[in-house]
Amino acid sequence: MKLSIVIPVYNEIKTLEEVIKTVRAVPLDLEKEIVLVDDCSKDGTRDLLLRLQKESTDLNVALHEVNQGKGAALRTGFRQATGDIVIIQDADLEYDPAEYPQLLEPILRGRADVVYGSRFLGGGAHRVVYYWHYMGNRLLTTFSNMMTDLNLTDMEVCYKVFRKEVLDSIAIKENRFGFEVEITAKVAKAKNWRIYEVPISYYGRTYSEGKKITYKDGFRALWCIVKYHFSD
Repeated sequence: MKLSIVIPVYNEIKTLEEVIKTVRAVPLDLEKEIVLVDDCSKDGTRDLLLRLQKESTDLNVALHEVNQGKGAALRTGFRQATGDIVIIQDADLEYDPAEYPQLLEPILRGRADVVYGSRFLGGGAHRVVYYWHYMGNRLLTTFSNMMTDLNLTDMEVCYKVFRKEVLDSIAIKENRFGFEVEITAKVAKAKNWRIYEVPISYYGRTYSEGKKITYKDGFRALWCIVKYHFSD
C-alpha cells in the first residue's frame, strides 16, 4: 500500500525542511509519497521547494500562481496524490508526524475509512497557548456535531486521514479554513464511511511564530457549518 502525505505550504521557509525530514523518518511498512502544494509563497519557500524536488524522488510539488488558501491547496494536493491512503500534514511543526502509526492503525486494520486526530482526547504533549482559540474550536466542533450527528471532539484538527476513495467521492469547494467544516459535513452526509478519532499531541504556534488562522476564519466556519448542512 502507498501513503500520500499532502502538505499545503504558504511562507514556511523556516520549518519546511524539518517537516520533510521528520515525515521521511517515520517508520512505516508503506511506500510514502510527499505531495507539497505551494500556495504562492513570498518568503523563498517556492525556490526551496523546487530545489528540494530536483534533489529527491519522493517529492511531488505543485505550485499556485495566486494565493488561494489552505482548502485550495489541499484540493490540488488531493488531485496529485496517488496513494491508497491520504493524510494531511501542516508545514509548521504544530503536529508530529511520529504519530502517523496510531493515526493509520484503524484504517490499516480495516476498521475505518476516515480518521481524525484529536487534541482533546488526552494524547501526548500539548503546548499551552490561546484560551479563546480553544473555546472557539470547541464551539465550532459542537455546532458541527449538531448538524452532522457525529460526536467528534476536534473537527478543526489538521490531522485527517482518508482512504483515497473517500476523497475521490467528494468535491471540495472551500478555498480557506472552511475546508475543515466542508469535508466533515460531506463525509458525514455519505453515512456509510466509518469515522474514528485518535488522540494526538499538539505543539501550537503563536502569531509571532507564524500562525495564520484568525477570527474571520472562525466566522466563515460558522457559516460553512450551516451552508453544508443544507447543500452540497
